[in-house]
Amino acid sequence: MDEGTIGTERLLLTPLGAGDADELVGVLADPGLHEFIGGRPATLEELRARFAAMTAGSGSPDELWRNWVVRRRADGQAVGTVQATLSRRQGGWSAEVAWVVGLAHQGQGYAAEAARALVGWLAERDVGEVVAHIHPGHAASARVAERAGLQPTDDRVDGEVVWRGVTGGLVRARRPRRGGPGGRPGRGR
Repeated sequence: MDEGTIGTERLLLTPLGAGDADELVGVLADPGLHEFIGGRPATLEELRARFAAMTAGSGSPDELWRNWVVRRRADGQAVGTVQATLSRRQGGWSAEVAWVVGLAHQGQGYAAEAARALVGWLAERDVGEVVAHIHPGHAASARVAERAGLQPTDDRVDGEVVWRGVTGGLVRARRPRRGGPGGRPGRGR
């Protein structure tokens, strides 16, 4: 499943590369982003290493890692990331999705718009099930999951609520316009 640029009305989701760490380290630097997931913000070196590993992939044809930088169309500014870990199962593919938007960019609907676009991209590739794990106290992430077409289940993983959706009938992503943010060429692969 080739990843390319995913477009929405206000956003471009561009494939993540190791070099994106330089721009995203500031976006992801606020310790408040770790309130529900634990840990601490990564240093630039740690983020470069993480992004390099993420772009290298799992090494298994039955598990694919797809990652995007969430950028505003208007100015190309990175506001966060979205990701999907795709697993081949008997009967097709399923995906575990996640999103993060820097604190300075929260409250503007970017996470929900990006998550809907990601779920739409997965639906277009016949991924049958989409799952997200959300801390039970993280109301904002629960709203994002709901807007992306996922529903909470009674299942828990490491104390987090498992949200599930099937892609049939979910909102589809719009095709990106030609060119990337600010008229620069897109970075699709």
